[in-house]
Amino acid sequence: MMDNLRTAANSVVLKVIFGIIIVSFILTGVSGYLIGGGSNYAAKVNGQEISRGQFENAVASERNRMQQQMGDQFSELAANENYIKTMRQQVLSRLVDEALLDQYAKELGLGISDEQVRKAIFATPAFQNEGKFDNTRYNALVNQMGMTADQYAQALRNQLTTNQLISAVAGTDFMLPGETDQLAALVSQQRLVREATIDVNALAAKQQVSDEEVASYYEQNKGQFVAPEQFRVSYIKLDAASMASAATDADVQAYYDQHQDEFTQPERKRYSIIQTKTEADAKAILDELKSGGDFAAIAKEKSTDVISKRNGGDMGWLEDSTTLPELKDAGLKEKGQLSGVITSSVGFLIARLDDVQPAQVKALADVHAQIADKVKQEKALDAYYALQQKVSDAASSDNDSLASAEQVAGVKAVVTEWFGHDNVPAELNFKPVTDAIFNGGLVGENGAPGNNSDIITVDGDRAFVLRVAEHKAETVKPLSDVKAQVTDIVKHNKAEQQAKLDAEKLLAALKDGKGDEAMKVAGLRFGETKTLSRTGQDPLSQATFELPLPQPGKPSFGMGNDMQGNVVLLALDEVKAGEMPEAQKKAMVQGITQNNAQIAFEALMSNLRKSAKIKMGDIVDQQQ
Repeated sequence: MMDNLRTAANSVVLKVIFGIIIVSFILTGVSGYLIGGGSNYAAKVNGQEISRGQFENAVASERNRMQQQMGDQFSELAANENYIKTMRQQVLSRLVDEALLDQYAKELGLGISDEQVRKAIFATPAFQNEGKFDNTRYNALVNQMGMTADQYAQALRNQLTTNQLISAVAGTDFMLPGETDQLAALVSQQRLVREATIDVNALAAKQQVSDEEVASYYEQNKGQFVAPEQFRVSYIKLDAASMASAATDADVQAYYDQHQDEFTQPERKRYSIIQTKTEADAKAILDELKSGGDFAAIAKEKSTDVISKRNGGDMGWLEDSTTLPELKDAGLKEKGQLSGVITSSVGFLIARLDDVQPAQVKALADVHAQIADKVKQEKALDAYYALQQKVSDAASSDNDSLASAEQVAGVKAVVTEWFGHDNVPAELNFKPVTDAIFNGGLVGENGAPGNNSDIITVDGDRAFVLRVAEHKAETVKPLSDVKAQVTDIVKHNKAEQQAKLDAEKLLAALKDGKGDEAMKVAGLRFGETKTLSRTGQDPLSQATFELPLPQPGKPSFGMGNDMQGNVVLLALDEVKAGEMPEAQKKAMVQGITQNNAQIAFEALMSNLRKSAKIKMGDIVDQQQ
């Protein structure tokens, strides 16, 4: 048995289940440990089973996490069978890794104390309210996951142990001060360079190109001259928001009368409890209470539930649906009434009914505005769906145009300009709409108009009926239409080749000490000195830092390309050791050590997987 923590965890208040609270994303990291059993397994790791229940629970947690992170986009992904299959495989792989880490941590003798687990529980933000541990919230979240206190404590212990192992691996990498200073000097190094640019565009203007060269390039590169598929679309848009209507007092009254449950706060009761380990202790405390003992004081002194005892045994307000059966069956009806000794799964209890709050129905005046908005919305949706059906019927019965649908909808169809896959008009840029346009089903033969679409709903409150008014298939543009473009490309390619050859000749002359005359003949000269840093991302900065170090009084020469594609000769005159601020140096070292630690951790996991006996079950492809 665990000592204080086990006592705290074995609390009756941890059995309280609060209504609708979304908590799966909070406990994703530990919930995978909690569900065992089942008739088969998802995997065996060195003989340790990952049960089907544990696996499916982890999959559900991952789905909840992705749903909260991605919203409606995840719903689209979840409809893809291959995506879900991949996600399930990734979840199982993660569970296998967790099992391997857990086993390895035990081999190393790593462990987490009861006090560390207890502190982690009280420090968890999910269990806090306004920065303080909230007993009621803790009860709700733990029970919402269907856990016992022991299971949650063990799951948290496993997670903390794994984190301890990861931290141990991550903390093994370091850099010596001398290494840090050398690396900082290298990273912050500056290079003084002069540039001489050969203008490729100027050379291109002087190039001569034959018709044969143009035709040859065109034939070999037709894919560069494709006219993309184009559409003009006619559409009718229906929008529920535009169909708002008034809500009369009679409408509001009728809704209020028919939905009383929506405006009723159920009866709530407030209990206090004292928990003991033995029945004898419970009887002794009950006698003390009947003799006039102070319930709160006795709870703080003698209750073994370290969570509720802090509040004098108070459990907070509970509705009937969230009250423990043990308390319901205790027969407490009157305020201040004490129970007898109650036997429960966590020990023995004495309970007191502190207060009762009767069910309360909110007055119509207090909810009138809320109901009116809801009635307006429902009436608008009713009108929207009715009109949607009429427009759908009209569009399908008169499939040669949208004229009938226009008449029923009471609006004229909108006709777009020409557009393609990459420039869809914003009004139509919804996946269900673009799928209907681009899948070919609405396109007639030889570019002629095709059929009307079915009703296409978007976000539930908008709908479209559309038809492709005109269509142009993807086609290669004829040479006559793109000859000028092809000619410019061929000239530019020839100019690039000439510039590179000229630069190579000049570079050879510079390295032989004959560069001055060669540069003069070429009409080039080096410009003013520039200071470049290693952090520069442009091509010339990168080329400069690839040059060999210059000798005293003798530049080092090279070549590269600038951002405009021109060929540039480089003269590296001097290399300066840079200085790095301490804060930046510290950040650099931290980044390097973290990266090295990540590599070490991946190597550890790889070795653990290679040496482990892992047997996969046959349930990954089964979708629940």
